[in-house]
Amino acid sequence: MELVTVIGRGHSGTRAISHTLTASGVHMGEPLNVSGDLLPPDAMYEACRVMARHVVHLGGMRWDFSRLHTMPIDPAFTRLIEEYLGTVLSSGMPHRGWKIPETTLVYPWIVRLFPGIRYIFWIRDPRDCILGRHMTDDLSRFDIPYEATDDIMLQRATSWKYQVEIVKATPAPRRLLSVRFEDFVLNQDEALKRIGDFMGLPMAKIEVRPESVGRWRRAEEEVPEFEFLEEEIQDHGYGEGG
Repeated sequence: MELVTVIGRGHSGTRAISHTLTASGVHMGEPLNVSGDLLPPDAMYEACRVMARHVVHLGGMRWDFSRLHTMPIDPAFTRLIEEYLGTVLSSGMPHRGWKIPETTLVYPWIVRLFPGIRYIFWIRDPRDCILGRHMTDDLSRFDIPYEATDDIMLQRATSWKYQVEIVKATPAPRRLLSVRFEDFVLNQDEALKRIGDFMGLPMAKIEVRPESVGRWRRAEEEVPEFEFLEEEIQDHGYGEGG
C-alpha cells in the first residue's frame, strides 16, 4: 500500500494537487467535495482539538510544539484519524491518499502515525492565501492557543504563520516534497515531473489558471503588510519578482 497526504493551509491551492492525484489514479477517499477534500471532516476537526491541548503558546507568533514529538499519542487521536481515513485505509487501491487542509494542524502526530508515507507540502504566497475565508482562519475553533483578534486579515495571517511554524518544527519525514503553487501553475510540466518522480507515477495534467498567481496585487482592498510574514515571504521566494 502506498499512501500520500497533502500538507498546506487552506486557500494554498491544495485542490490542484488533490485533483491531479485523483486524475492520476490515486484513490483520495470518498466522498470528496469540489476542493478535493475527504469528507466528512468532523473526526479530523476533533483530532485537531485533541492534539492542540499539548501546544504551548509562548506569546505573539511563537509556539512550543516540543511535547508533540516525544509524548505518547493520545489514543483518542488515533481513533479519530482512523475513523476519518476509513475509506482510504480500507481501499484496495494500490495508491491512495487524502487531502484536507486541517491535516496541517496535526502534522506532528500524522508523521508519527504514518512515518513511511509520502508527504507533499503545498506552499502559496501568504498574501494570496489570506484573501479568502477558510475554516482555519480562527485557530480557536480547533482549541489552538493564540492571541485572539477580531481583525480577520490578522487572524488569517496568524493562521498561515502558525501552520508554517508547525511544519518547520516537525522532524521531516523520510519522503517529503515541497511544491510552490505558483510553480505548478506557471510551469506545470516541470512541476508534474517532480511530483511524478516523487510518487513513482505519471501525473495527469489538469487545467490551471495563471490569473490565480499574484491575486493580492489586483485585490480590491489592499492586503496589509504583516512583518511576521516577511521572513517566510523571502524564504519561499515571494519577494520582488518571486
